[in-house]
Amino acid sequence: MDVQRIVIIPGNGCTSTSSLFDANWYGWLHSELNKIDNVECILKLMPDPVVARESIWLPYMHDELLCDENTIILGHSSGAEAAMRYAEKYQVKGIIVVSPCVTDLGMANEAASGYYNHPWLWDQMKSNTKFITVIGSSDDPFIPWAEMQQVIDNLQPEECHRFDDKGHFQYSEVPEILEVVKTRLS
Repeated sequence: MDVQRIVIIPGNGCTSTSSLFDANWYGWLHSELNKIDNVECILKLMPDPVVARESIWLPYMHDELLCDENTIILGHSSGAEAAMRYAEKYQVKGIIVVSPCVTDLGMANEAASGYYNHPWLWDQMKSNTKFITVIGSSDDPFIPWAEMQQVIDNLQPEECHRFDDKGHFQYSEVPEILEVVKTRLS
């Protein structure tokens, strides 16, 4: 059996390897997934971790993280936008986006990232992936549900998980995300 690669793309703000593995559920999920036979989960510090510029993150995902047609990209927050933009340009096995949005929400730092200043290519994302999963929570304090609903309406994912009590998924463990990923392992 082939090894299934999963790359976790975190939200912006993780400025050191220790903060990355301690932030939210990233380190926990990385550990849990790497316990599964024939799974390789990658979690690395992203360059430009505060602004999370598309022009820096997407080449890094391609050239350093080696995201390809056999990779599942799991992106959270800014990492979700990176996963979606990546899938516009490259074939991947699938994307799982947690707390995605489609606008900069009026925040200068988000606007500077570059993800929101050109049209979203929804059809290309769909044609470059075997599956798309959206995970979000209606009580997210940073991203209104209407933003996530736009992602759902445009991508029409095979799988959508709406919670009403997970906020921005800023917990050290989120077993529901692990279970979603497990259903996508080949």
